This record gives sequence, structure tokens and C-alpha cells, in this order.
Amino acid sequence: MLLTNTSEMTTAMIPTSRSTATRQRRRVTGALSEENMKKIIAIIKWFLIVLGGLALLGGGYFAYKIGPGNRDKVDSASSQDVRFVLNWCNLGDNRIEKVVKSHVSSRSMTGDHLDAYAIKIKNITIEELTSKTDGKTDQWFRGDKLPKVLDDGVSFVGYFLNSGEIPWFPKETELRSGEIYVYPWSMYFHGVQPTAAEIIFIRPKDKMVFFFSGKT
Repeated sequence: MLLTNTSEMTTAMIPTSRSTATRQRRRVTGALSEENMKKIIAIIKWFLIVLGGLALLGGGYFAYKIGPGNRDKVDSASSQDVRFVLNWCNLGDNRIEKVVKSHVSSRSMTGDHLDAYAIKIKNITIEELTSKTDGKTDQWFRGDKLPKVLDDGVSFVGYFLNSGEIPWFPKETELRSGEIYVYPWSMYFHGVQPTAAEIIFIRPKDKMVFFFSGKT
């Protein structure tokens, strides 16, 4: 009787052990599946956040480009708008007679632009333009006698003139002639290549001032 009972107990315990192992495997598999699902949901969440951010940036850029405040303004500048040009070069805005031509372009997201003005002034003398010769600041340079850095700046202006957006602006060959005086306000370089410039030109014979501001 003792042997029979032991055999029966052993036989009865085998399926029970197998059942327990199966349940444990199912629990582990379920836990792994749940953990994987959490990871997948987290990845999807971040993907949607990034996608939403890109969509927002794209929409903002599109709105910026087509918005009413970011369009070219042609021949709309007043004497008040161009006062800074004469003040920057210390000639004084009281000389302004009228704005003959103007072009203020739209801006890209990085600030790329082309602005230009043609301004008629009341008076100017060659002596005023040649009184300073220290070669540092607050000096006019004759177009055919430019220092190297300003020569590069005028070449940068010439690049924009080829676009045809400001056909009334003097051509590069004229800007480099003895008829024109050049006042550099600011120039920015990437290495040795100009990427932005603000330069004032004056043609004494007809008392015309030309302002250029460009960035690429």
C-alpha cells in the first residue's frame, strides 16, 4: 500500500508542476509584452511631438513668408525713412530734398534681404568728401581708389545689382569710377567672402546719394 500511494502521489504532482511552469511563463511573457508596449507607446508619443513641432515650424515659416508684413516695398520710402543714411555718414538729414527711388525687400528667416535708396540732396562739395584721410573711420573713398576690403564690399554690391531688382542703382563700373565716393558703414565676412554690407555712395555732380544694404 505504501508503494502504491507514493507512485500515485508522484503521478499526480507532475501535471501540477507543469501547470505552474506554464503559468509562470505566461506571466513573464505578459510582463515583457506590457513593457514592450510601453516602450512602443513612448516612441510613438515622441515621434508625434517631433512631427507636431516640425509642422508648427513649417506653418510658421509659411505664414512668415506670405504675411503682409514681409513683402517687398517699392518706391514707398519717405524722407523720414531715409534720414539715417545721411546721419550715418555725418552729412546730416537736413540736406535731404526728396527720395527718388526706394526698394525694401522681404526678409528670409535668416535675415537675407536687399534694401536700396536713391536720395536727392540739396548740396554737397568735393571738399566735404575729401577732408578726412586717416583711412580708419568716418571717411569717404573715391570709387577708383578703394582699399581692398571696400573693393570686396563693392563687388558684393555688384552681385546684387545683377539681379535686376534695382535697375536705377548705378552699375558696378560706375561705382568704381572717379565720379563716385564710397562710405563704408558695415561689412560682414565669412572667411574672406562678404556676406552682408551697408554702404553709402554719393555722386556729387548731380547731388545723388545711393544707399545699399544686403545680406546673403
